[in-house]
Amino acid sequence: MSSAGPNEIKWRLVIHGGAGVIERERIAPREEEAIRAALGRSLDAGAAILEDGGSALDAVEAAVRVLEDDPHFNAGRGSVFTYEGRIEMDASIMDGRERNAGAVSGVTATKNPIRLARAVMEKSPHVFLSREGADRFSLEQGLEQAPPAWFETDERRRQLEELRARPESEHFDVHLKYGTVGAVALDKSGHVAAATSTGGLTGKRWGRIGDSPIIGAGCYADDRGCAVSGTGAGEYFIRVGVAHAISDAVRIGHDCAQEAADAAMADVAALGGSGGVIVVTPSGEGVFSFNTTGMYRGAASPTARMVALYGDESS
Repeated sequence: MSSAGPNEIKWRLVIHGGAGVIERERIAPREEEAIRAALGRSLDAGAAILEDGGSALDAVEAAVRVLEDDPHFNAGRGSVFTYEGRIEMDASIMDGRERNAGAVSGVTATKNPIRLARAVMEKSPHVFLSREGADRFSLEQGLEQAPPAWFETDERRRQLEELRARPESEHFDVHLKYGTVGAVALDKSGHVAAATSTGGLTGKRWGRIGDSPIIGAGCYADDRGCAVSGTGAGEYFIRVGVAHAISDAVRIGHDCAQEAADAAMADVAALGGSGGVIVVTPSGEGVFSFNTTGMYRGAASPTARMVALYGDESS
């Protein structure tokens, strides 16, 4: 996507809903229409906050909550199943002002895991809670809970059964599409924030944790650098430390956001991984970078708005 120069953008929002083998012949027209509409609603939610002078932190949470509630994405409702047939969700959020952060992993009943990640940041002395402890903290904080049926969909169940029938592929998403969702934003005060949420990997086992809830891997925000949210093969994003690497390249190396993002994704690819990232800087740059055939994505600013799915669509 195009970037304005320093101080030209009052606010900016960039979102993603996953990257992978996203091609026109693989997506039915009605499904494509629904995905584009959901991305649009996510932009609406975050942009309204930013235009009204609200914080980047509030904007990324609002944008991600919309995607968590939509079953077309692998986060919240519509999360993939573990090998045992459970829903275990991860999320993280970070405020670029003082680098405060919150994250959760293995959450089973919180309707919007991104709200729980923020509660960890603001209402606990910790950064990262997991599994039973995270679920208990969610109840103590009075966050809305939902039964398993809320999160489960027939399509995710079908994907799990397909994977179980193909044990040789058990460590990879059935359709090589990573439906993690995320948002990064710059507000009118010049602060940035990032948020990421996911159901993980189809058929994941043994309490597997990917990059999405890991600060510095799938999520990072620093007013001195930039805000980053990632989606892809988590094991590789963790090894590269993708989100932190991009922010430091902007902060220390003075790279532009696109150069920093492309370099990190090239590092992921060199190790054999795939996926994508979204980035926003305090100067108003907003970019996408992905090494897959497509990425569900969108962006908004006071003067422009776009939604795209395929790699050949203008960004």
